[in-house]
Amino acid sequence: MNMANWKRSLIEARYVSALPIMTYPGLELTRLRVIDVVTSGSNQASVVEALAGRYTSAAAAVTFMDLSVEAEAFGADVMFFDHEIPTVVGKIVADVAAASALEVPAVSTKRTGEYIDGMERAAKAVTDRPVFGGCIGPFSLASRLLDVNEALMMTRSDPDLLHAVIEKCTAFLIDYARAIRSSGVSGILMAEPLAGLLSPAMCDQFSSGYIRRVVEAVQGETFAFVLHNCGNTTRLVRSMASTGADALHFGNAIKMADNIAQVPGDVLVCGNLDPASIFRLGTEDQVDEATTNLLADMRRWPNFVLSSGCDIPPQSPIANLDRFFAALSRFNGKG
Repeated sequence: MNMANWKRSLIEARYVSALPIMTYPGLELTRLRVIDVVTSGSNQASVVEALAGRYTSAAAAVTFMDLSVEAEAFGADVMFFDHEIPTVVGKIVADVAAASALEVPAVSTKRTGEYIDGMERAAKAVTDRPVFGGCIGPFSLASRLLDVNEALMMTRSDPDLLHAVIEKCTAFLIDYARAIRSSGVSGILMAEPLAGLLSPAMCDQFSSGYIRRVVEAVQGETFAFVLHNCGNTTRLVRSMASTGADALHFGNAIKMADNIAQVPGDVLVCGNLDPASIFRLGTEDQVDEATTNLLADMRRWPNFVLSSGCDIPPQSPIANLDRFFAALSRFNGKG
């Protein structure tokens, strides 16, 4: 699929498009548990296909986001749950020696093979719109290998060690992103949430510069790149845009108008309804109100794409997603 044309069509359309990061709500449609999908590419694809069939107006389909997968490939311990997203426990890099010994894993290591399989199956099952694969960003991955708090301190206390780990994370992510592109999906959504804790200069140094290398390795006319950061990103928009990504995706910690005003008009800007308080815990009426208000606020920007602020969590009612799309349809004069 020509993703340059897809992006242009969203900007030039007379209506607002939607691209929520929704996978886990589809468990309600398929009667699967979280543990069933984070360990099986086949199950992942069945959920993506079910959601695509229910929400035909979505601008694209997205595959599962699980930010423990890449760290596990490096050797990190991961804790699994029946109904919650897996989490990394402990750290595997404590000093220069451990950083030097850290090996860049093959893409098929641990569950990365299942996730690539899920993307390949989803791309074959959903053919009426783009399908986006997903991965973690380099600073967020390094932070999971080092411990988040220690990684943040290292930005000042030991930047050389931090760079050494991020270099290896980036080498893996370039390989992983290329494998994702080869799976047949039309794009990738990279989540770099921990960069939201950095200053603009630190974001340039420890995140955006590395992400730019991944973008340059895979983005093109037939493969789009979406960069997500759900932190307090208003000061980081310039840094994020410097990566050259086709689209920037923001979380609910910011006002969308403040961020989109800093982005070139040919870059898609996606966000930012609260995935927890709105989609997971909100009532249908609250979803309707929040969606309608955000659409009204963003009416003047043609490059705005309506979305959740981050991955919609497990056990979010499917009825809330129904109401989200119904509110969008009404706003666009289609409902």
